Amino acid sequence: MNEHASLPLGAFRLTGGFWRDRAESVARDVIPYQWKALNNEVPGVPQSHAVENFRIAAGEAGGSPKGTIFQDSDVAKWIEAAAYSLATKPDPGLEARIDELVRLVEKSQLPDGYVNTYFIAAAGIGKRWSDLVMGHELYCAGHMMEAAVAYFGATGKRRLLDVMRRYADYIGTVFGPAEGQNPGFDGHPEIELALHRLAAATGEKKYAELANHFVDARGKVANFYKGEAAMEGMIPKSRWFRSDYYLADKPVREMDAVEGHSVRAMYLYSAMADQYRMTGDPTLRAALDRLWKNAVKAHLYVTAGIGSQSHGERFTIDYDLPNDSCYTETCASIGLALWAWRMLLIEPRREYADVMERAMYNGILSGISLDGTGYFYVNPLEVGPATAYRQDLSHVATSRVGWFDCACCPTNVARFAASAGARLVTVAAESLWVHHYATGSVGLEFAGKPVTLSMKTGYPWDGAVEIEVEKGDSVGFALRLRVPSWCASWSLSVNGSPVPGTLGADGYAAVSRAWNAGDRARLDLDMSPRFLRANPLVREDAGKVAVMRGPVVYCAEERDNGKNLHLLSVDPRLGAAAVTEGSLPAGTVALEAEAFRDAEGEADGPLYREYDAAVSAERRKLTLIPYYQWGNRAPGEEMLVWLRVRD
Repeated sequence: MNEHASLPLGAFRLTGGFWRDRAESVARDVIPYQWKALNNEVPGVPQSHAVENFRIAAGEAGGSPKGTIFQDSDVAKWIEAAAYSLATKPDPGLEARIDELVRLVEKSQLPDGYVNTYFIAAAGIGKRWSDLVMGHELYCAGHMMEAAVAYFGATGKRRLLDVMRRYADYIGTVFGPAEGQNPGFDGHPEIELALHRLAAATGEKKYAELANHFVDARGKVANFYKGEAAMEGMIPKSRWFRSDYYLADKPVREMDAVEGHSVRAMYLYSAMADQYRMTGDPTLRAALDRLWKNAVKAHLYVTAGIGSQSHGERFTIDYDLPNDSCYTETCASIGLALWAWRMLLIEPRREYADVMERAMYNGILSGISLDGTGYFYVNPLEVGPATAYRQDLSHVATSRVGWFDCACCPTNVARFAASAGARLVTVAAESLWVHHYATGSVGLEFAGKPVTLSMKTGYPWDGAVEIEVEKGDSVGFALRLRVPSWCASWSLSVNGSPVPGTLGADGYAAVSRAWNAGDRARLDLDMSPRFLRANPLVREDAGKVAVMRGPVVYCAEERDNGKNLHLLSVDPRLGAAAVTEGSLPAGTVALEAEAFRDAEGEADGPLYREYDAAVSAERRKLTLIPYYQWGNRAPGEEMLVWLRVRD
């Protein structure tokens, strides 16, 4: 195994550019807005009750908890996002607000360590652990553990960390393979990831071992479905779905294709990767490799959306990738990025970073509006005039909404965007591996010698990346820069002198030398627009192309191109050009392409007619915008990613 180390929280300091803008938006817009939503202070949206639930469980408010059974996780992810924001932008008011939440969580904790507002104050403590299928107790525990680790890393405050250590210790007495313990696991993986993070933060290996137990138990517990439903109405839903929906149909080492609920799957595969990094178990690595290959070869949308079916929010058969009825939950793309990141920590290969990058710039950011106050749960690749009327598309929204009854996605995208700077580079074997490009600086040490590096880039709109040694004298290390697989040509230079363009089998260009203050490495990536076609086995995309520039997927919107987008076709041989579109955020690169628009026909004309090869078509300009920005200028419009190829 390669021992790659991710950097501590805040070690890579974003100083400008795309991800700095996202982080500032999270701090300025998203965190305050989501706090209001969690406190029922946003009119016209589903009421959350999530913070009030903790007041009730702590005995400081009356009534019973409201909302979903897993509502605690929304509070946890908000704390985590806020913690990441504090790591880069101190805010005493925000920190005080988190401390008050931590006080409520601690006060709600039972003497044995248990924390869960629903089972403490609604269902009754006698029902805890009675519904592992849909109760989400371990899932909620996991998210609060991740929040505790993040807050400890950002502030050094241990109060929430200690609360969750007590909870983890209690869970370790309830669950496990020993006689008298519950051998089960949660129907929704998440605690496994959290326990590994808790182990790293505390130095307590027992937490990682408990995580490994939960992974190893899957597919081996005959009575996983048994027990009573924790919440009214849950039993039918629990029974409708097969065990593969919960990733419980077979042991993880026997898995060879992605299955079940897409978010559950991504979190489980991430946990398997964590376990492999800890144990080096070759059977786990073999399973991970099989699952990765199947996921990216047969189940991945061009936007890095995953999960093609709304019923069960799940995977179906290979190459089933419908564009209008897909589910492609925002949380699923986040889970994919988390899995890809862990695979990079196992072995730095650009295929992992490429998939992660595709999710970062497309399938994840599409789930949040540019102002941070509107969200998509589902991220389709095609929206038409009938989307709002068709029953089979009832899960697809044509306009972002301010909150959800099931609000897992808003806080999830907030914590991911706020922590993006922590997933750009890794260090291993006297090498700095740059997986993703962003403007910022980082201080490192190689062979006992300190060095400070800065990275400047206009990525993803510009393919030039410059890395400068700001401080350091004769520091020897290898600089390894990912050359994305989408890049047709590239060049690398050091202090203005070209470096031979040798690319390793891992997809990284490397320069090994003694570096001194003032040295500069420059990587230039070709950002020419590209027309992509899908594997012919993807029935829905036959005869169509999608357009990308760099890591960004583009789409056509009604606002720029008129109604009935299905009448448009393109000739890829005519190419596309980068342009500026004034209605988009500053710095955004739009595309313009030559296109053809078929005649719409008469409104009262025949529904069907004889085929005519000479159907009239108007040649016109087609404007394409970044997919993640769709629905921000004129909500409710048509949108299309895959375009017909002109005959």
